[in-house]
Amino acid sequence: MPLPPVLRSIIGWLRAGYPEGVPDVDYIPLFALLASRLTDADVAAIADELAGSSDPASAQKIRAAIGSVTHEKPTDSEVARVSARLAAGGWPLARPGSMS
Repeated sequence: MPLPPVLRSIIGWLRAGYPEGVPDVDYIPLFALLASRLTDADVAAIADELAGSSDPASAQKIRAAIGSVTHEKPTDSEVARVSARLAAGGWPLARPGSMS
């Protein structure tokens, strides 16, 4: 099923913020940041889209990060790093140093 336009835009912003792909250390803060702004279904759809366009090892790490978000809180510095990177890519949902 095709993604709604807003989720396609978020995928575009993620790819602009991470043109070489999301590094493993950024998955948990990235999905925590997304989960603080989107519904669980939206976050899952974004994760599926990212996993579907990744190699199998990365896809597994993406899916594991989604599960970790509910059990593992990223540090403020991790969230700030990911927020700054996304803001630099033009993502309007990211505010450097803030999860709110």
